[in-house]
Amino acid sequence: MRNLKRILLGVFLLVLVLVVLVFVLENQQSVSLLFLGWAGPQLPVSLVVVTALLAGMIMGPMLGWFLGRASRAGRKRLV
Repeated sequence: MRNLKRILLGVFLLVLVLVVLVFVLENQQSVSLLFLGWAGPQLPVSLVVVTALLAGMIMGPMLGWFLGRASRAGRKRLV
């Protein structure tokens, strides 16, 4: 059973890497983002999207940890 889980995890990771690779190869057009009057450099669409994805994957758990910690502290004060 353990070997089956490892094989399925390996296949899943391989498919995920292939999907990301195809996405990057298909989105090589350059774009310049404009935010609050600041114009960014010309970057490929895939780089912008992958960077935003990674930023969300880092900030989401950090925000969840921070809010969970704050709610645990509030519960301790009530008891």
